[in-house]
Amino acid sequence: MAMQTGENEQALRKILDMTRLMSLLVLFAHFYYYCYAVFMQWGLASEFGDTVLERIRSTGLFANFHLSKLFALALLIISLLGAKGRKNEKLRYKTAFGYLFLGLLLFFISYFALFLNIAALYKVVFYIMVTTLGFILLLTGGTLLSRIIKNRLSGTDIFNKENETFPQEERLLENEYSINLPAEYYLRDKVRRSWINIINPFRALMVLGTPGSGKSYFVIRHVITQHIKKGFAMFIYDFKYDDLSTIAYNSFLESKEYYNIPPKFYSINFDDLSRSHRCNPLVPSAMTDISDSAESARTILLGLNREWIRRQGDFFVESPINFLTAIIWYLRKYKDGQYCTLAHVIELMQTDYDDLFTLLRTEKEIEVLINPFVNAYLNDVMEQLEGQMASAKVAMARLSSPQLYYVLSGNDFTLDINNPLEPKIVCMGNNPQKIQSYGAVLSLYVSRLLKLVNQKDKQKSSLIFDEFPTIYLNNMDSLIATARSNKVATCLGIQDFSQLRKDYGREQADVIMNITGNIISGQVTGDTAKQLSERFGKIMQDRESLSINSSDVSINRSRQLESAVPPSRISALSSGEFVGVVADDPNCKIALKAFHCQILNEHKVLDEQIQNYKDIPIVRQITNEIVQENYLEIKQDIQQLIRTEIARLTQDPDLAYLVIRK
Repeated sequence: MAMQTGENEQALRKILDMTRLMSLLVLFAHFYYYCYAVFMQWGLASEFGDTVLERIRSTGLFANFHLSKLFALALLIISLLGAKGRKNEKLRYKTAFGYLFLGLLLFFISYFALFLNIAALYKVVFYIMVTTLGFILLLTGGTLLSRIIKNRLSGTDIFNKENETFPQEERLLENEYSINLPAEYYLRDKVRRSWINIINPFRALMVLGTPGSGKSYFVIRHVITQHIKKGFAMFIYDFKYDDLSTIAYNSFLESKEYYNIPPKFYSINFDDLSRSHRCNPLVPSAMTDISDSAESARTILLGLNREWIRRQGDFFVESPINFLTAIIWYLRKYKDGQYCTLAHVIELMQTDYDDLFTLLRTEKEIEVLINPFVNAYLNDVMEQLEGQMASAKVAMARLSSPQLYYVLSGNDFTLDINNPLEPKIVCMGNNPQKIQSYGAVLSLYVSRLLKLVNQKDKQKSSLIFDEFPTIYLNNMDSLIATARSNKVATCLGIQDFSQLRKDYGREQADVIMNITGNIISGQVTGDTAKQLSERFGKIMQDRESLSINSSDVSINRSRQLESAVPPSRISALSSGEFVGVVADDPNCKIALKAFHCQILNEHKVLDEQIQNYKDIPIVRQITNEIVQENYLEIKQDIQQLIRTEIARLTQDPDLAYLVIRK
């Protein structure tokens, strides 16, 4: 490669200067030839000039009036082609072309000055002046043009949008479990159709996005409808009841033929009891040992006291859990669980210590759990006892509601939703205004349901949690990690990862986030956007840098790995625009797992469907008297249990020592 040296540049500059001088000489010859009479009058003509002029005329340069002017213009253009002016970022093509246009106009329109009805001397002077001015303007415009930075950086893509596009999966990959969402995406400056293929939903799906980002409308509703059409048993935690429940119910009505055994539809709703089924989460047949009681106690108390989640292991956290475990297991063992419901547990907790501890001492399996409480009571260490029990009793007392008691004390269905002989679609609704109470009860329902669902030889099932952090599940990470082989698909709806950390603690939230295989995210900000950006990986992107010196401009172009979807892009996603990554399957590999696209919904079709939706049916006619009667009956059951047991123990000399009287 030839090197540019100072001698080369100086020689080139001399050639250009000589060409420009030749252009001026040709223009002067033009004036001298066509305005010879005036030059004679001025005394500027000479024999030498005439001789030179005659030689030039013989070349044909003056065969036409405009030919010599065009030749002068051509030489000027040649001299400008190699010009290198001092670069200036403020100069624009508009200014340079303005000079050039005006110069060309004056350079050629000056011809008409020779036809003016004035003295010949004035016509020639005016013609020469206008032509010269046009020449100067052309020279100025050409010089400005050489000073403009021609190779500007890509100013039209100021947000680097085109550089951050990447190929995405355009094939429809479908199987008997998949969720397939049609989409479109940008690849450079073109819009292309694509598919989000969640072919292995058993590796869990997490849907993130701030309120209004379109989680339910663009993603979760399709998870519900597609899985019901593919014959899944289903559980739905509907935070804003009955948004998702109505979708599930109408999909269930349309898709019964897809099931070998048509499922039954059940809903739990504490606000509209006439449309709610009844279910006992502590049904005795599902509680095989005391560990089930302990798990239920932990779920309900941590759901009521979210700050305890980060304090698990502390004495004043574990003590109330052990106390509640003992009560649940006592009722499970008493007459084979005749009164084993959460409503009866709440009522039994509120009884006097004399009667309560007397009853609990009769059950040997819970002796190790209640001994610290009984000893503290018998030794009059009431401050310690109240510290251990008050928090549990106060928290559980918040659930003492006739409406909750009514739903919790019935047995319309069991929670084994994926029983192949009796599949179910179960929807449980929360109320954002009563989240503290309802959330804890629903957490217990879900905790018991997960234990029954995560078993072998069951029907494929789908668990969908809208606003997942509003309930507490102590073993959700274990479910995601182990339920894949049991054909349990989990979908978690979350607004932001920080919300999950706040309600579940950093350690458990990190585990849930990291073991989730499929992620679809709308607009999120902060640490969530950063973590997702890292998960989506990097792509090769073009980079340019501009360097300006006194006479030239240099542009350096390079390619380097940058984030495929940077945090700033995730923070500015529009509604319906999602980024994410999918997990593949050994039988169906997906090379292009990451995506950044707009999910396509058929809005008119969905609007028509919504208009034709049927309401969730009324289960039974419920009056306030029925609810109150059930509430009082539960209280009477506990009082009757206490009277019967105290009388039995008092009359038996071998057991009378268990009765506590203070």
